[in-house]
Amino acid sequence: MQPTEQQLEIITRQLGRKPRGIAAIAHATEEGVPVVLQMRSLVANKPFPTLYWLCSQDLDKAIARIESTGWIKDLEAELLQDDALRQEYHQQQTDYVARRWQLMADEDRQAIEAQGFTELFNTLGIGGIAQWDKVRCLHMQYAHHLVAENLVGKRLDAEFELNKLRIQF
Repeated sequence: MQPTEQQLEIITRQLGRKPRGIAAIAHATEEGVPVVLQMRSLVANKPFPTLYWLCSQDLDKAIARIESTGWIKDLEAELLQDDALRQEYHQQQTDYVARRWQLMADEDRQAIEAQGFTELFNTLGIGGIAQWDKVRCLHMQYAHHLVAENLVGKRLDAEFELNKLRIQF
């Protein structure tokens, strides 16, 4: 869904700057407050491999607190020990890459191919991660969770109840 003028104003307040590269609003509250932005693959003619961008300040602050606890390292250790969990996580990375190509604007795809960035967009997963046994940026993981299947986001909801957080402007 394309953002309305009112939603663009909200996004500007959320980010603290004028937004660039928005393709659509991927997830919003029932009241229409943008939470996740679908981004273009090229922003200012530079590769931007992040498909989903979390714009909610409320979620941003809550997730930043979680990141500061070392929770990511515990999850990465679990991924290394649990083959089924690691396989599910890798599949979600693969699905993310495919979805990014599927949603990519034709002009972005042509420019990416012409500039030699095809391999980059084939290998970088959620949050631009190249090492798929690692967890990078809980913010982007959670943004992905609000739009698609994401085990990190499910864990964040189960352990920290982010899904119960009241999202304001």
